[in-house]
Amino acid sequence: MSVDKILKAAESRVDEVEVCAGSGHSLSADLKRRQIEIGSKADGNGLVIRVIIDGQIGISSTDNDAAWEQCLNAAIASARFSDRVDWKGLPGPAELSMKPLAFDPAVKAHPEIIKDIITRMLEGADAWQAEVTGGGVSVSESSHIIANSSGIWYETKSTHVSLSLEMIAGQSTGFEFDSAWRLSDVKPEHVGEQAAFFAARGQDGDEIKTGTYDIVLSPVALSHLLDATVIPALSGRNVHTGRSFFAEKKGQQVMDSSVSLIDDPFDFRGLGNCPWDGEGVEVKKTPFIEQGILSSFAYDLKTAYRYGEKPTGHAVRSGMGGSPGIGHHNLVLTADPMDVMSKDAVYVHDLIGAHTANPMSGDFSVELSCPFHINGGALDRPIRTGMLSGNVFDLLSNVEGCSTDTRTMGSLILPSVRFSGVSIV
Repeated sequence: MSVDKILKAAESRVDEVEVCAGSGHSLSADLKRRQIEIGSKADGNGLVIRVIIDGQIGISSTDNDAAWEQCLNAAIASARFSDRVDWKGLPGPAELSMKPLAFDPAVKAHPEIIKDIITRMLEGADAWQAEVTGGGVSVSESSHIIANSSGIWYETKSTHVSLSLEMIAGQSTGFEFDSAWRLSDVKPEHVGEQAAFFAARGQDGDEIKTGTYDIVLSPVALSHLLDATVIPALSGRNVHTGRSFFAEKKGQQVMDSSVSLIDDPFDFRGLGNCPWDGEGVEVKKTPFIEQGILSSFAYDLKTAYRYGEKPTGHAVRSGMGGSPGIGHHNLVLTADPMDVMSKDAVYVHDLIGAHTANPMSGDFSVELSCPFHINGGALDRPIRTGMLSGNVFDLLSNVEGCSTDTRTMGSLILPSVRFSGVSIV
């Protein structure tokens, strides 16, 4: 990797330079019915160079490490055409642990690991009468470097395992997935069993009458609503440009008093564990919402400098060639613990169309996917279909409680949550 060369070459040409470099390899297998249809192996590299010249920021990326000089020239050229911003400098080094926080040496891009996960997943799928239509498993290992002209040189490595299964019984389908950075944390048998359950048990669903119901949103269903509305509202950029529901609400109660939403980069259940963010800023546990009170927002360097705020360590990058943007690491939602299945309600496993929710107002109208009646503390009769409508922020102001078990989905760690008085048509 040419990180040292880039820093030295840029020294006399720019005010500041930042280099992010990554490499990785992965192995994956796609299923067609119960057989592996396609296996693929991939090796990749990514290089992102960002330069600052008199408050003008330029960025360029390449997947060819040998082309670093062209990449540097392109970053400098792009800076010349960018608007000048109020820039206060790249971060300097901090005394951070270099121990990887999301790396498992047991995760190897090896066919035997893939085969074992598939075998266990299909064994789980035999629990119910349904047919496998597709699925897949992927394992990957990667390493990352971030360095800058202010003296930062941080290196880490990470691993990732993901799996999914699709099944069908009659006209009813079931889908389940899992992912983790630690091999022992994925549950192939559970993925297979759940995919088969929703396919087999979802047949001959009942019609549901229009009305107001108590509902239980699974972590999957809840994640879709949060992704579409709450998470964009926590962005400092959206807050200061008036594109956030939370604008001018800091210090106010915006959710049920039992609800807290905390970004914890050190929660080992999550996939986004790292002592620094995508710009090399030291990260920390950040309470966005504490007991319903809005307490903070997420900032990257550029946004914080522009609006006179302190950087919060919330710059994230998508992929090896991604530029930094505002995001989060491991967003954890908590509320008062309870047995969410103890009373009759409608259970919603997934939602269709949550991306159409209004991120400014929180209004949504979505289709239920794999819904069931809860009766006697368990999932009972399936529901054919239905539409759930309302407002996400109103919904989160009427939380009855949440399960003690959680599920990790990307950068979200969520429980199942029970709500009262929700409209279903």
